[in-house]
Amino acid sequence: MRSLLFALSALLTTPPSPAAEPPYATHGQCDGHPGVALSVPRGWCAGLVADARDGLRMPRRLLEVAPQRFWIVDMGNWEPRRGRLLELRTDVAHGQPGRVRVLASGLDRPHGLARGPDGRIYVGEAGTVWRTPVGDAVQRQDVITGLPADGAHPLKELVFTPDGRLLVNVGAATDACRGDDQRQPMPCPELGGERPRAAVYVARFGGTGFALESFKPLATGLRNSLGLATTTAQDGRTRLWQAENSVDYTDAKLPAEELNELKDGASYGWPYCVSDERGKAVPTRGYEGRARCGDHVAAHAAWPAHVAPLQLLATPAGAGPFAGRLLAVWHGYRTGGHRVVAWRLDAHGQPTGTREDLVSGWQAQPGVRPLGTPAGITLDTHGRLWIVEDRNRSVIVIARPQP
Repeated sequence: MRSLLFALSALLTTPPSPAAEPPYATHGQCDGHPGVALSVPRGWCAGLVADARDGLRMPRRLLEVAPQRFWIVDMGNWEPRRGRLLELRTDVAHGQPGRVRVLASGLDRPHGLARGPDGRIYVGEAGTVWRTPVGDAVQRQDVITGLPADGAHPLKELVFTPDGRLLVNVGAATDACRGDDQRQPMPCPELGGERPRAAVYVARFGGTGFALESFKPLATGLRNSLGLATTTAQDGRTRLWQAENSVDYTDAKLPAEELNELKDGASYGWPYCVSDERGKAVPTRGYEGRARCGDHVAAHAAWPAHVAPLQLLATPAGAGPFAGRLLAVWHGYRTGGHRVVAWRLDAHGQPTGTREDLVSGWQAQPGVRPLGTPAGITLDTHGRLWIVEDRNRSVIVIARPQP
């Protein structure tokens, strides 16, 4: 049953063929790219940079590695070994050779993408984390191997902390620890042993060549941590944040997705407890009468159910609508999802105040745009926001219009 559900999930989340959805209608220009109709901050615009015509299949992350050079992790689909690492050159005109080229292929459901303090780019495949210098060709070096690549949540998210530690998502194998016999044991066996699932791990590096020194669980009880970020308070304290893709209910408003502040050695409740709409920890269905939610760390904030947070990005202080904030990519396409949202960071490095919908409007509108699902974001050196949208295989930039 579990393998059948995973196969069905993969089918539902694999982007359709380009012919299945109408393309974005374009109008005018945005920073040298065809303009598209999305809701963006006042004084900014949205431009279509690349799409399926450039060979994109299922882009999930992107990163500026040098001026006018972006690396993109493209999963291909949910089948193993269909992923690629791509390079997008924005200084090459549309339709010209070399604008999008393949740097590596045959990757196993790649997702995480981060620049390390050693200047190399780290890529998270389902079972491996590897790195390469930025260059014209990949020089792959496997750093962490033997990661679990099975089950419902095989994707790895990667984020470096200011002191050079690497946070790695190791997702749960199941939705709510329900086995093929439909029972939900307590304790959940996925949380046992030296290498538990449903956890965020921390890798430490050092010495010559920035070699791996240790790889251990940091926090557990986290179903699927596809959003990880760090913020720094004015006193220099570092905070670690996780966006939780919560247990699947058919209810429209339950359970809430979560924002959690990670503490070393803490448990956050999966699979025993979830958050309700108000952020209160309550027993997960199937664990009523057995779960002790007070034994786990409560969520820092509750987000709407099913928004499916796929990335967190903390931005440095500065001018503009994207600076000094914690951004979250809400991938889910139910009400409230398919948008990029943000909260201002206070002096303590905590997100505060009213939620800001920075980029939204991805609901389908015939003749204007298809249904869209943003998957990943990055800021470039000019403060522009770049978005990969996997359902329609596109790269979109949010920029100021050229005069």
